[in-house]
Amino acid sequence: MPPPARPGAAPPQASDPAAGRAASPVRSLRSLLLLGLAGAILFAGFVGLGIWQIERRAWKLDLIAKVDARVHAAPVPAPGPAEWPEISAKADQYRHVSVDGHFLDDHETLVKAVTDLGSGYWLLVPFMTDRGFTVLVNRGFVPSDWRDAASRAPRGAADGATSVAGLLRVSEPGGAFLRENAPAGERWYSRDVAAIAQARGLAGPVAPYFIDAEANGPRTAYPVGGLTVIAFRNEHLVYALTWFGLALLVVVAAFVVVWDQRRRRGDTPGGEDGRAAG
Repeated sequence: MPPPARPGAAPPQASDPAAGRAASPVRSLRSLLLLGLAGAILFAGFVGLGIWQIERRAWKLDLIAKVDARVHAAPVPAPGPAEWPEISAKADQYRHVSVDGHFLDDHETLVKAVTDLGSGYWLLVPFMTDRGFTVLVNRGFVPSDWRDAASRAPRGAADGATSVAGLLRVSEPGGAFLRENAPAGERWYSRDVAAIAQARGLAGPVAPYFIDAEANGPRTAYPVGGLTVIAFRNEHLVYALTWFGLALLVVVAAFVVVWDQRRRRGDTPGGEDGRAAG
């Protein structure tokens, strides 16, 4: 038996089930619209990133093909001073070039290196060309116990006029990762052409690039040339598939949400109407 109403109290208000049911679909519709907008933005973003990676893959394959053609082409004369302003890594890296002249062996520089032959140094030696300019030539790898020039003289020297063929390389300024070049202390971690030329006091025009010399005999003779590593990461297809996969997940998630909302409204088999009939 309900308790008697207190004098002066307002009578209890009956709840309106119809009003609650009317407000619920409005809130559901608003939520679905917001989720749909977010899903559309994510889907478009993921698809755009996937297409961008496909385009990057095409660019990378074209770059690899061009570099491969440069490496295996017949050597051409190394660029002279008139061409230096136009040299770039994109257009000239790994171009097969040649020069005639002679080495300036008393101005060599050793740059730290790690190769498949082990840890040691790249031997960079200025080369005075017959065309009147100087270019640094990376004659190849020498192990740490061959650092002293006297130990290499019987097998490493190239006296007198000679020709050098190899791959054009763009300068590596600054140093290596977490290691800066220290010219005063003769600690070199990258083949920084300008810094090396200044440290060695090279006169006259000095090329803004260096040349990785080709293999010059058996690997038991130092320095060992021809160790240029040419490798390009090409994982763009994997990245593209990842972005497209995420876009597909957005579509699947949207389908699940819509299906769940329809089920709650009883628009699908097993929804509220189905349960009521059972």
